[in-house]
Amino acid sequence: MSKASIYETKTENLILPILERMNFELVDVEYVKEGSNWYLRAYIDKEGGITINDCEAVAREMNELLDAEDFIPDSYTFEVSSPGLGRPLKKEKDFVRNMGKEIEIRTYRAIDRCKEFYGTLTSYDADSVTITDEEGKTITFLRSDIALIRQAVIF
Repeated sequence: MSKASIYETKTENLILPILERMNFELVDVEYVKEGSNWYLRAYIDKEGGITINDCEAVAREMNELLDAEDFIPDSYTFEVSSPGLGRPLKKEKDFVRNMGKEIEIRTYRAIDRCKEFYGTLTSYDADSVTITDEEGKTITFLRSDIALIRQAVIF
């Protein structure tokens, strides 16, 4: 298990009781280096969307816990954020929420000379994801071939 995975798991364990009490959902936690700085980010959501005040309330409580636990030796910035429109589908509940909706899939390698696909999510399992494109064609992707999967943002 990588250092980042360990920190992300510990952070999830600390933040989940806070989010459950506030009726928020944990979308993701990431520990990443951007430039010369480390960031620990928690992405949260709720029905109707998350507000800046929601993020501040969670950050305030989490900062106290992170200071007390002090399990990350590196200097880092902790952030709480909304997942935004382009949030990736990662967990089971993300796929359930997006069944029947338009999604975007980007693959690591070209399939029929294409790496970006759009369509309606029709099924998924532990190994694959199936969409129906706008022409009615059903396409099944192996999860190991998918670089990114998220709800399509249509303007």
